[in-house]
Amino acid sequence: MKPLFIIIVLFAFGCSSQSKPSYEDANGDSIQKVSTKQKNGNSKYYTKKDTFLIATGIGDTLKFSKERFNQIVDEHSELYTDFAYNPDYLYHAHGKNVDFGSEQDQDVYYALYAYFLKQENGVDKYTEQRKKLINICSNINSLFSHFQYGGSYFGHQRLRTLGYVEYSIYLYPKNKKDFEKTYDITKQKELYIKSFRQLITDESTIDFETLGKEKIERTKKLNKIVDELGSLITDIFYLRRAQAFQYDNYQYY
Repeated sequence: MKPLFIIIVLFAFGCSSQSKPSYEDANGDSIQKVSTKQKNGNSKYYTKKDTFLIATGIGDTLKFSKERFNQIVDEHSELYTDFAYNPDYLYHAHGKNVDFGSEQDQDVYYALYAYFLKQENGVDKYTEQRKKLINICSNINSLFSHFQYGGSYFGHQRLRTLGYVEYSIYLYPKNKKDFEKTYDITKQKELYIKSFRQLITDESTIDFETLGKEKIERTKKLNKIVDELGSLITDIFYLRRAQAFQYDNYQYY
């Protein structure tokens, strides 16, 4: 599945007290933001650039006016506290009912969460771990997207995954001695990967959208995604983060 490359553009309107910041989503539709009371301080996070860009690393670029970005700094200090919380908790506690209420807004909130936490985790320090986690999550998202034959949820997950990944980096044991579970995970990993292969088989029995040779090719493609996922899970940390991401975000009945 080819990634959808989106540039989300945020603007700040004029200085009038009646003007509200807005941004344009991928369709060019302007979405109004609801202002909340500003917090004091936090100036070290301000930008002095007229336009502030955040390159996500997955092909998307967030673009903010100086006024809008600094407003976010003022109004959402939860994004850069000393102690990191799960992005789902922060969004539902601080973002959902304030000025990040739409689906596109939620995507931006998770990407902002990732941006600020990345500064604390170390932008360059965990490059390989971050890349591996993004690929793990992307493969899981892709697999379930295929099962469900797509849907907007899986597109939104692209940016939101950045938040989950950065939180995982925050949890990452910083030294080998910090790993409590030192046993061999080979069997656990095998069972986890087999569970995906079994899921592919089971989903195929109720899949009447694809038939014959096309279904055979589809099954091969899905198993190739699982192969890649298996190659990315190299230790207990990646196994646990893959399981957490899957079970928290992809439950179907």
